Amino acid sequence: MFHLTRSVTWQALQRLQQATAQDRISDYFAADPQRFDKMSLRVGGLFLDYSKHHVSEAVLAKLLELADHSALVQRRAQMFSGDIINVTEDRPVLHTALRNLGEGPLMVDGKDVMPEIQRTREQIRLFSEAVRSGEWRGYSGERIRDVVNIGIGGSDLGPNMACRALLKYRHSELNFHFVSNVDGTHIQKVLKRLDPATTLFIVSTKTFSTQETLLNAKTARRWFLDNAGEGADVGAHFVAASTNSKAAMEFGIREENVFEFWAWVGGRYSMWSSIGLPIALSIGFDGFMEMLEGAYAMDQHFIEAPNARNMPVLMALIGIWYINFLGAETQAIVPYDQALHQLPAFLQQLDMESNGKSVDIFGHPVNYKTGPIVWGQTGSNGQHAFFQLLHQGTRYVPIDFIASLKPEPGVEEHHFALLTNMLAQANAFMMGSQEGSQLDPYSCPGNRPSSVLLLDELTPRNLGALIALYEHKVFVQGVIWNINSFDQWGVQLGKRIAGEISERIDERSQEFDASTQGLLALVREHFRSAPETEETVEPAKTGKAEKKVAKARR
Repeated sequence: MFHLTRSVTWQALQRLQQATAQDRISDYFAADPQRFDKMSLRVGGLFLDYSKHHVSEAVLAKLLELADHSALVQRRAQMFSGDIINVTEDRPVLHTALRNLGEGPLMVDGKDVMPEIQRTREQIRLFSEAVRSGEWRGYSGERIRDVVNIGIGGSDLGPNMACRALLKYRHSELNFHFVSNVDGTHIQKVLKRLDPATTLFIVSTKTFSTQETLLNAKTARRWFLDNAGEGADVGAHFVAASTNSKAAMEFGIREENVFEFWAWVGGRYSMWSSIGLPIALSIGFDGFMEMLEGAYAMDQHFIEAPNARNMPVLMALIGIWYINFLGAETQAIVPYDQALHQLPAFLQQLDMESNGKSVDIFGHPVNYKTGPIVWGQTGSNGQHAFFQLLHQGTRYVPIDFIASLKPEPGVEEHHFALLTNMLAQANAFMMGSQEGSQLDPYSCPGNRPSSVLLLDELTPRNLGALIALYEHKVFVQGVIWNINSFDQWGVQLGKRIAGEISERIDERSQEFDASTQGLLALVREHFRSAPETEETVEPAKTGKAEKKVAKARR
């Protein structure tokens, strides 16, 4: 069996870590005036500067060797061709097929999946154009003015992030709301501002069985029926993105309004599928297709570019250097663009749910670090919040700075200040406050690494390319660590235990630990004393979990 840490390349990198431990990034620039030119790269509308990293030429060469000696070429080819690489769930991984713009077939289990994908794209086009034009009408004959996406995880984070990032492209007569939290205050806060006659709900759930999403969807349906009055028609106001059309129709959604996607689409990779319906409604189907085109262009770059000039591969390798050799535990994402304020949360799920694994693809424990903790928020707010720790704290945190170059009309002065602040921070993290002189105890030591990723403009195409870039970065790291980036058993465990607790809310089961039993007793006591209301218990329409709540109260 192959042991990553015993490989010649890995051990050479360990020696290089010791040899370069005292290097300063600024000295790399002094030694090589061409470093920026050598360590920057453009792909379409994206420009990456990775020169401000604690990576010498020897380290980079050995990292590239690590990629060359890995299964990257094979696994990448398998992913794009539809082979089963999600081995624990026995599935192919084909989110890339959803944005495939090539002419040829793509076979999965002997079947070309492209005709199905194209049919769903056409369904999204027809529906989004009907809603945006006002042709689609609610039960009262009025046009739709508010769209509520009900989902969680990948069914929320991707479309939510994209709609907010591309807000300037939004249809002027449509407002978008995203409900994900099972906390009832979230959906109640959204619903109380809406008119049922002009509201469209999208229930986004792969299996149509996700507890949080279904509970919110049932609350929305109950609100709709209670407030719509005579002639209320659930089918005119609820659609679904799901693999389970039967369950969606039992909910009251018309068959023609169930937008299909497939088991080989992972939730955190699903915004390219019908889960992206809110994006198409917001920015138009042409804009949605531009996003797919940008992602497809990045796919082609990832497939064709040599590793030494391959943007996702380079970002992945630099991340591995920090995680496995320099002891970094976290990765900060700092977009200097308010429109991208949801990007850190999206990338957090993408990375941590994919590579937060401690066993390899064969189920054997790994003896090296895998995925980092991903976090961040927009600059320049971060400068007045957590940057202090990054400058002078004891944590070693690589940073990805992300910004768009083109300002919005009328705010050019603001945008210039934003960009200069970002460049100043990247410089300050590298140089510190007294570079080259004796440091006093209160100065910033510098030598803190960062990438700068610039978009020519925040467009659907460039956003698509940006998301695909990070998807492939995560994939490359998973391949080198020999882990499965496409399952999430930790998520499933929490769901299963939540279901068991919900089912046994009225029991005094000894199967749970003493703490859980004690906390359940407090929950039972509260629900016995809480007033029963029509809002929380509706016997004619309750599901199993709701009936358990009613039973616990009695």
